[in-house]
Amino acid sequence: MGMRQWLHHRANQPQQNFNLLLSGFSLFALGITLVGIAQYGFAPGLLAELTALAGLLLIGGGILLAAIGYLSLSILRILSFLDHKDD
Repeated sequence: MGMRQWLHHRANQPQQNFNLLLSGFSLFALGITLVGIAQYGFAPGLLAELTALAGLLLIGGGILLAAIGYLSLSILRILSFLDHKDD
């Protein structure tokens, strides 16, 4: 499967793309919560730092998933529509 076919396939799955967007937002929110807990819920120390690190990793993963879902919902859909006009 070529890159162009994969992009068309990804663009034509709005339910899965929306699920990616929501999953990314959920991971991001969980990461923010963990960072807040590490900052205000724990005494300064190794446990607080490891909790904050886990939160930052979840924030990064959430941003990545949400970006893929958003781009698939919007830009890839538009590109797929424009590409079909050329066929």
